[in-house]
Amino acid sequence: MLVGVSRGKHGKIRFHPTMTSDLRHRHPTPSYQITLRALIQNRPGMLGRIASAIGRAGGDIGAVDLVKAGPDRITRDISVNASNEEHAEEIAAVVRKIRGVSVESVSDRTFQLHQGGKIRVTSKIPLKTRDDLSMAYTPGVGRVSTAIYEDPEKAWSLTIKKNAVAIVTDGSAVLGLGNLGPLAALPVMEGKAMIFKEFADIDAFPLCLDTQNVDEIVATVKRIAPVFGAINLEDISSPRCFDVEERLAAELDIPVMHDDQHGTAIVVTAAMINALKLVKKDFSRLKVVMVGAGAAGGTVARMLVSFGVRNLIAFDLKGPIYRGRTENVNRITEWFAARTNPSNHRGSLTSALKGADVFLGLSAPGVVTARQLRGMAKNPIIFALANPTPEITPEEVSSFARITATGRSDYPNQINNALAYPGVFRGALDVRARVINHAMKLAAAKAIAGTVSRSELHDDYIIPSLFNSVVVPRVAAAVARAAVLTGVARLRRGSDS
Repeated sequence: MLVGVSRGKHGKIRFHPTMTSDLRHRHPTPSYQITLRALIQNRPGMLGRIASAIGRAGGDIGAVDLVKAGPDRITRDISVNASNEEHAEEIAAVVRKIRGVSVESVSDRTFQLHQGGKIRVTSKIPLKTRDDLSMAYTPGVGRVSTAIYEDPEKAWSLTIKKNAVAIVTDGSAVLGLGNLGPLAALPVMEGKAMIFKEFADIDAFPLCLDTQNVDEIVATVKRIAPVFGAINLEDISSPRCFDVEERLAAELDIPVMHDDQHGTAIVVTAAMINALKLVKKDFSRLKVVMVGAGAAGGTVARMLVSFGVRNLIAFDLKGPIYRGRTENVNRITEWFAARTNPSNHRGSLTSALKGADVFLGLSAPGVVTARQLRGMAKNPIIFALANPTPEITPEEVSSFARITATGRSDYPNQINNALAYPGVFRGALDVRARVINHAMKLAAAKAIAGTVSRSELHDDYIIPSLFNSVVVPRVAAAVARAAVLTGVARLRRGSDS
């Protein structure tokens, strides 16, 4: 499948298949929900005609609300899920063609949700009297400042620091959209702050930096670090993300984690643990073929290797990574060359996939075909994680794939970083960890996998939902225990600071 790139309304970059047999009508999603305000002739059957037209266009009707009714005309708001912006425009155009229907407006529900931003700062303590003000602010706050000056450890109990995470980005790798810069990154970071608060009760602040210079990023984060108990790096492109994370982890005494790398690795590993239970295979005997050897791919590979994977062949834009390759050599490819591809495979993706147990895509749409994947071993596991359009869709491999997973919410087995980072940071903050180390990440992966019981485990349910209320507490507890056991915790979980 070929993929085109265009820029839609509001300057939004979008990816869409260029083949006529694309999938845009097959998977309507709330991400592209529109509301049509339609003025409709008041006669029997009109709403049915509208619903039929939307259905033929591939839309998925949600709510239908009555706005105003008159003897001759009825105004209704009709919510419809589409597959992308072009599809939404097509649906609106189809409704406009119905005789007796006038479409007064078409609103994008996603843009409406973001109006004015998605987060805000609120006070924990009401200020209703002069006494309240004198304690929360001057003159009373001066005594608290003096106490912290005399004993800096008291900042952990007397300020927001113990529960605050900075979400830091330079906007260089926003989602799968590329280098959009700090302003365009802000809605994503706001969304992440929402998830931190809603699922882990962590106060997270989006900090979108107007620089993509490693030295400047590191210096800026170090200067703002006194406010925070941990730093979550996000959407920073490779290979600079490695330098930023390594330097900050070495120079700060609070945890620093680049979620695009480690969150992905944790959740992929959790899903793999459960997938292997179903197909009755062992990590050490797997043949894994990975397409996409960037920041996320490299960290996922490290995690899988630590679980025992020995035969992993990774492909990047220059083909397979093997010992002795001289093209596109960097710190990631050097690691892959030294620790993976034991047979030193130099051939095609098709030949690598022959007999493979797992295909792991962390790249781009259309990089692999069903014909290539048919050469895999019995009960193949296919994780196609490019977002929003996977390397290959589950429909294309449904006749032979045993287990599939994507990054999308409209398919089973969504690999979602949000399953990991709220609990990981909650656990790290609870024991005031100095770092988030490998043992803590392994513990998180096992905790996520363990949330799905043996009786629940199914080909279409290898990973829990983000809305499973036990995920974050279990991950947090496992991460906190691992921090204590590895000596990076300054507190035992639940103790006072």
